[in-house]
Amino acid sequence: MKELLDLVRFDISLPVTDPTWIFFLVLVIILFAPILLERLRIPHIIGMILAGIVVGEHGFNILARDSSFELFGKVGLYYIMFLAGLEMNMEDFKSIRVKATVLGILAFVIPLGIGIWTNLYLLDYALVTSVLLASMYASHTLIAYPIVIRYGINRQRAVSIAVGGTAVTDTLTLLVLAVIAGMYKGETSDMFLVWLVLKVVVLSVLIMLTFPRIGRWFFRRYSDQVVQYIFVMAMMFLGAALMELIGMEGILGAFLVGLVLNRLIPHVSPLMSHLEFVGNALFIPYFLIGVGMLINVNILFGHFDSIKVASVMIVVALTGKWIASWLTQKIYRMRAVERELMFGLSNAQAAATLAAVLVGYNIVLPGGERLLNEDVLNGTILLILVTCVVSSFMTEHAAKRIVMDDVEVDEDKENDKECILIPVANPDTLESLMQLALVVRNEKMDGNLVALNVINDNNDSVRLEMKGKRSLERAGQIAASANISLRALSRFDLNIATGILHTAKEVDATSIIIGLHHKASIVDSFFGNLTEDLLKNTYRQVMIARFLMPVNTLRRIIVAVPPKSEFEHGFVKWITHLCRMSSQLGCRLHFFAHPQTLGYLKGYIQKKHKDVLTEYQELEDWDDLLIITGQVNFDHLLVIVSARRGSISYDSAFERLPMQVSRYFNNCSIMLLYPDQKGDPNEALSFADPRGWAETQYYDKVGNWFYKWFKKDS
Repeated sequence: MKELLDLVRFDISLPVTDPTWIFFLVLVIILFAPILLERLRIPHIIGMILAGIVVGEHGFNILARDSSFELFGKVGLYYIMFLAGLEMNMEDFKSIRVKATVLGILAFVIPLGIGIWTNLYLLDYALVTSVLLASMYASHTLIAYPIVIRYGINRQRAVSIAVGGTAVTDTLTLLVLAVIAGMYKGETSDMFLVWLVLKVVVLSVLIMLTFPRIGRWFFRRYSDQVVQYIFVMAMMFLGAALMELIGMEGILGAFLVGLVLNRLIPHVSPLMSHLEFVGNALFIPYFLIGVGMLINVNILFGHFDSIKVASVMIVVALTGKWIASWLTQKIYRMRAVERELMFGLSNAQAAATLAAVLVGYNIVLPGGERLLNEDVLNGTILLILVTCVVSSFMTEHAAKRIVMDDVEVDEDKENDKECILIPVANPDTLESLMQLALVVRNEKMDGNLVALNVINDNNDSVRLEMKGKRSLERAGQIAASANISLRALSRFDLNIATGILHTAKEVDATSIIIGLHHKASIVDSFFGNLTEDLLKNTYRQVMIARFLMPVNTLRRIIVAVPPKSEFEHGFVKWITHLCRMSSQLGCRLHFFAHPQTLGYLKGYIQKKHKDVLTEYQELEDWDDLLIITGQVNFDHLLVIVSARRGSISYDSAFERLPMQVSRYFNNCSIMLLYPDQKGDPNEALSFADPRGWAETQYYDKVGNWFYKWFKKDS
């Protein structure tokens, strides 16, 4: 009996050391901490940190901060910085890079200056200690970044400024840390700082030049989502490891890799969804729990020196960051809620702060004392707790206000419904057509994608039904992996074209995306019977696409627009779709059109899509279409805006399009776009504005001016 009891006896010694139980407890915390604290209106991030305090060695000592927390914590920290770079709108960042640099410099200089003075005269520290401690006030970590992702405002101007400012601030902070650490390792020389900066610049240029090329090469050859995810993770760690190799922190390398891979991973792609899911579900919570386990709440009781140091650190850090955000807001005349969001994102202390305090704590001076003593170490822990709490609450509050403001604006602007129909009969073109639909759809609408499989009602219908079912399942997987809902429809009909047309009417489709017909024989037509029947029997927008490479690897979109396109009913729609595509892929839109049409294009884009990077070039006569051949490379997408016979912008030159495309554009990705051509033509010029012709006259002036300007310039 005694032996039996020995077999079933449980060892409940704390802290838990068994890897299985450690991982189970961490998953329980990740699962239940946000659920419980959400009822108290406490941000999820604070829940993770508080849970870390409770289960850590300074709480109930349930878990020890072992190597697993160090490993996953470092991965989580890299993940935060990597996602910050990856989610940044690069075209928008180019326009706000000066603002981001200003915020970064202010967020470094102001806390550093105030910190050195207070450390020298209030805490009586030596100069080197004061500088190192003040650099800790200046640094910050994007602890609250998952909050802006959750609210979907990660592409807001204030967020981009804060993220860019973080890179500047942390770079300067880590340079100070590297110099001071080098002083006590005997590595300093007159050229130490110059050599360190030079290494950082050279490595950054190397990453920016080589990583995008490697990524584009890889994505063109390997489409498996698991393989792509592993590749991206490997690139992130390679960048971090290279940055550590030259003496800087890996977070800079992870952030830089996120920036350079930004254009290859669209925001709505399955790969982006996988990256966010894994990071937010596992690695980032692991990091936050590990931060909480470092915090010792006992310093609040009976340690006056630690509380004094911590109080000074907290006040200086929060005050310095608020002044920097306030000055940035005033200089660039931003909204108060944007200042609040910048302050919320830029005041959390964690990664670089921990690195600085641990380096300083481990440096022993000739007299035997440490460069940063235990009071600073304890004060740093309290600083991390308070700033993380303030950062999370401020970011959550500002994010809610911005979302509410955007909802009010969207109710005024986004009244049009959208439904994109994607026939998926051909498995070879299924993925590229789904990728196209994902980047042109309206992100703010749900359920606006419909995949369709039409089965001919003949003797082979059973085999075709099974094949179509597999295609619909694959389309559903692609949409689900991008966290987008998709309606899958299957129907029997006498022929495929009729089935598509009937379904388009039933679901009230606003656009149809199909693949370009593969010409099987000499007598076969360029478009094929299916496409020709669709174009004859529907006036809805039809996109006919052929991609020779993955959509996310395209570098430029070249658009050929015929004269008088501005008078077509679907003028606004196709411009909007191409602007969405350009924004998602981070590539430039290059328009070729008649000067007057260019005026309308530029006027509309500047008003509605001013963040999209565009170029405009004159195409006086549609017969000059072959001029574009010298502009189109293998990694470009050529979009030819055509028109149906009898429409306003129809030209007899369109009859030669099949021959021209086959002969001159056969080696590039191409899309033939037939706009909506139903309704009042005047509606095309009103640009969905109830003021109608009042605005039309404005754009007419723009078009005429643009035409005269081109004429004068030529």
